[in-house]
Amino acid sequence: MPKYKLEYIWLDGYEPVPNLRGKTQIKEFASFPKLEELPMWGFDGSSTRQAEGHSSDCMLKPVAVFPDSTKKNGALVMCEVMMPDGKTPHKSNARATIHDDPDAWFGFEQEYFLYKDGAPLGFPKGGGFPPPQGKYYTGVGYDAVGCIAREIVDAHLDLCLDAGINHEGINSEVAKGQWEFQIFGKGSRKAADQMWMARYILMRLCEKYGVDVNWHCKPLGTDVDWNGSGMHSNFSTKYMREVGGKPYFEALMAAFDKHKNEHIAVYGPDNHMRLTGLHETQSIDKFNYGIANRGASVRVPHSFANNGYKGYLEDRRPNSQGDPYKIASRILQTIATVPTK
Repeated sequence: MPKYKLEYIWLDGYEPVPNLRGKTQIKEFASFPKLEELPMWGFDGSSTRQAEGHSSDCMLKPVAVFPDSTKKNGALVMCEVMMPDGKTPHKSNARATIHDDPDAWFGFEQEYFLYKDGAPLGFPKGGGFPPPQGKYYTGVGYDAVGCIAREIVDAHLDLCLDAGINHEGINSEVAKGQWEFQIFGKGSRKAADQMWMARYILMRLCEKYGVDVNWHCKPLGTDVDWNGSGMHSNFSTKYMREVGGKPYFEALMAAFDKHKNEHIAVYGPDNHMRLTGLHETQSIDKFNYGIANRGASVRVPHSFANNGYKGYLEDRRPNSQGDPYKIASRILQTIATVPTK
């Protein structure tokens, strides 16, 4: 039987942002393995801030599997971290306890910077800044995007599509060296699994270019006129898509306002640096919404309002380092507080 290279991937115990980890084992299967065929696998939790050295065993539970076109018979296996009994979720395992709804649809817009030698791609060597923002967003040509960034993002797109990830598109962003990709999924777990896997694929791809992915929401700091990075989260439930209506929408926005602090708590670290009211953001301590307003907490698409307040909404507060498991779960928790009858 063919030997398959199974790359098990998980989130470690670092805070406030977990790191992606991965290791590979070889197993024989008659054909590409199904999820239920994949075994649990142990690892040294004392090296990932998930256990003490005197009792270091943790277990990896496969929860999603994707083809890996970079390897012959390769598979990428997304895992949850479990305690040694293989049944109890580890305290760092955010996925196991989140709210989920297969009829809830999420579209994550992941922004990030590509860094080399301590600065974004395209920044002058030796320090300083390129010309101001303006021509970089969706730009074309060496002066706008350089010589390797597009090669990286195009290759990433192809690898995600090969893996069966619902990669929806790419574009260069407002700042020099900044890019975005979009992931769509039905159900919070499925959408977040695919986002984490897409992040992993991008970071692994960048290794051969000597480039790092900087996920921080404001890597250039707050005292310069350069955009930060978000992970705008588009969401809808079956009720929002099929029934909706202005009274329900207004009640939903009132609930998002009421729970704004709970949302901010899981929308990524250092968000006070990004949510300032500038650079297409609302202040971190305020909540508002508006039609086509990219300076609002929640952007209401014209299509939503024109369709009788039915469809999807965009929460623009989550940042680029946010955990999509926690973000999607918090959105569903707040939606659940709003009566539908």
